Amino acid sequence: MGNIDLKNLMLLFWLVLFVPYSLCEEDGSDDSTSAVYIVSLRNAPSSHYYGELTKMGSNGFQVKNGSGGGASSGRTQFHKPRYGNATKTNKRYSSYIAQVHDSLLKKVLKGEKYLKLYSYHYLINGFAVLVTQQQAEKLAESSEVSNVVLDFSVRTATTHTPQFLGLPRGAWSQEGGFDAAGEGVVIGFVDTGIDPTHPSFADNKSEHPYPVPTHFSGVCEVTRDFPSGSCNRKLVGARHFAASAITRGIFNSTQDYASPFDGDGHGTHTAAVAAGNHGIPVIVAGHHFGNASGMAPRSHIAVYKALYKSFGGFAADVVAAIDQAAQDGVDIISLSITPNRRPPGVATFFNPIDMALLSAVKAGIFVVQAAGNTGPSPTSVSSFSPWIFTVGAASHDRTYSNSIFLGNNVTIPGVGLAPGTSVSKLYTLIHAHDALNNDTAVTDDMYVNECQDASKFSKDLVRGNLLMCSYSIRFVLGLSTIKQALGMAKNLSAAGVVFYMDPFVIGYQINPVPMKMPGIIIASTNDSKILMQYYNSSREVDAVTKKVTKFGAVASIHGGLKANYSNAAPKVMYYSARGPDPEDTLPHVADILKPNLLAPGNLIWAAWSSLGTDSVEFQGENFAIMSGTSMAAPHVAGLAALIRQKFPNFSPAAVASALSTTASQHDKNGGLIMAQRSYASADLNLSPATPFDMGSGFLNATGALNPGLVFDSSYDDYMAFLCGINGSAPVVLNYTGQNCWSYNSTVYGPDLNLPSITISTLNQSRVVQRTVQNVGGNETYSVGWSTPYGVSMSVSPTHFSVGGGEMQVLSVLLNATANSSVASFGRIGLFGDQGHVLNIPLSVIVKISSNNNTVS
Repeated sequence: MGNIDLKNLMLLFWLVLFVPYSLCEEDGSDDSTSAVYIVSLRNAPSSHYYGELTKMGSNGFQVKNGSGGGASSGRTQFHKPRYGNATKTNKRYSSYIAQVHDSLLKKVLKGEKYLKLYSYHYLINGFAVLVTQQQAEKLAESSEVSNVVLDFSVRTATTHTPQFLGLPRGAWSQEGGFDAAGEGVVIGFVDTGIDPTHPSFADNKSEHPYPVPTHFSGVCEVTRDFPSGSCNRKLVGARHFAASAITRGIFNSTQDYASPFDGDGHGTHTAAVAAGNHGIPVIVAGHHFGNASGMAPRSHIAVYKALYKSFGGFAADVVAAIDQAAQDGVDIISLSITPNRRPPGVATFFNPIDMALLSAVKAGIFVVQAAGNTGPSPTSVSSFSPWIFTVGAASHDRTYSNSIFLGNNVTIPGVGLAPGTSVSKLYTLIHAHDALNNDTAVTDDMYVNECQDASKFSKDLVRGNLLMCSYSIRFVLGLSTIKQALGMAKNLSAAGVVFYMDPFVIGYQINPVPMKMPGIIIASTNDSKILMQYYNSSREVDAVTKKVTKFGAVASIHGGLKANYSNAAPKVMYYSARGPDPEDTLPHVADILKPNLLAPGNLIWAAWSSLGTDSVEFQGENFAIMSGTSMAAPHVAGLAALIRQKFPNFSPAAVASALSTTASQHDKNGGLIMAQRSYASADLNLSPATPFDMGSGFLNATGALNPGLVFDSSYDDYMAFLCGINGSAPVVLNYTGQNCWSYNSTVYGPDLNLPSITISTLNQSRVVQRTVQNVGGNETYSVGWSTPYGVSMSVSPTHFSVGGGEMQVLSVLLNATANSSVASFGRIGLFGDQGHVLNIPLSVIVKISSNNNTVS
């Protein structure tokens, strides 16, 4: 999101104020606090009955196994299952399941009050219900019930990025140009809704009409806020889910809209980043900032609103949205949301959202999720599961910067999407507390320096001058706004506004703010001190009246409307959540690489809801520039649509592999990708990014469409992995209805066929195998590697030839040579003679050598 720290502060505010809704029992006994619970039943969901992925071995593909192992058995063919029109064929079954749920509730909660919110049947078999804790315990004791989980809250976590990613001459040209990129692919967005009136989502921006995606069966919910005709061939479906929020009494239908309409702005922004139309002019505050385009501008959009401006969202509503999206037939699910807390239990993976997404992956849906904005601390990632593609946020090379030139020949940099003053003229600087009218004193209003009320100031003093205002913590909290200060300055006929940083605003990054008049925000407290020292030393004050008799400080503002493309990029943003990924409640156990990838997430222009209120500075605008991993995830969703368009039978794991193995580890200047390590002075606290900062690296849009080899994993692989977690068998049975004994062998994190290797504890030695499949022509590969500190390694074979459709097993031998508890990193490279290059990141956290079995 834009003001990331503000989001977290507001989140805490709501958590403190939250009081569960109460419900009286029918017998007139004492009131008992009620809450929403998500209840899973033992029978499998309907999506599990529509067929299984075709197994390898009988399909004629040859498996080349250089090490004699059996790692290739059970690998899935690249086949994304299509179950026809799931919604139309299953209405009767859906109704039957709802009746089963109702019957169970009546039987267990005889004569008691409760409120069923949703019946889930497609991805999980269960329901969400408002009950007391005692009633929840009764449900948990039922033989038909497998799992009862207390509902939990979740939160929300371009004009130039297509060029920065090389789309026009790369990926788009391979798909037939921007006017065909992503055609036929439906991306489902679980977010805050959408503004259907925005030109980014119109279906008449192209000379050839949009086709109707025949595999999609969603509907367009019609309300007063979302009238008939809101959907079209581009925006093919829209629904909203708020039952869990409504039961809590916190849903404001006026502000939050009981419809798919976006009253926040976040959902409109993310949908446009992934799939907004190409060539839409970005005009904000009367200035033109270029033309916007989504990553897959020809793809279709389906919206499942489950998050809201006032309170965020709740898992029960999110699961309902995901379940519906899968039934409707989306190809990709984009989640720019994360849980507010790490899920409790045997392992982080066992929560209703991730388990519903596991079923979605089984149905062939690629799922991408934001890593979260809780960086730069280690183990801060909020997207956990190996079947979900987790995206961190990076910068791109476009920046907007302006500066103020002082009369003492000092130039101070700043931010602000604002015009400058006349280049040939210096204007008098006047501080807010020196511009008060005779009826106002600083002691009367402690916030007067924030320039929010024109009635407190003298127009004669301000007219034609540069007004200096304090940017305090109240701006961070939204209690004071740039827009209000600019409006006041305009009413007073100021020549411009200079915002200096209050010394108490520490470690807060300022995004550019659109301004219709000359203005600048000096983001550094040290630079702000330089400005104030110059101002104070240049003025004269009457010793008796304390009035300023001479304003000697002068300056000019050099505008910030022109973009600069010389910035070193990409860099991992300070707020982007970091790995390693916790396997369970012990954060040091980490065998899955997270995040998976970096994508542009900082200062992203995209569509904004006409009634969006998430950012005060962009209210009433059609576009906004926002930052966060929320903006990074839809970049990947859009690129995944291009991969699906070219490889329609790729499994979700194959799509993930294509994105990962082709990622870049270098910035645009050829240097290593750097990571910001702190909030304060972020660009002064940089070091080379590790896989726990950036996963496989930075998104390579063109390379991902020509990966050469891919690593595949199936639903059964993920199930074997879950069954390998200590004590997980009952939980697996509860969530999936499947017994772990049906899997002949368990798979541990390092053994999943992922395009990365992560080992939390290397105890002396270990062999890890990976299987690759050739999705191109015949090619010969050589293998190279760099070794993590404290480890010796070898890869076999070091050379191999593989034909189109063939597979090859690689064996990686790792030996601990020195005891260490410090994470270290390496890479394996596969270099094809036809130009394909694959990178596989390697992470080892704890090394225990054979010479000493204690960790030093």
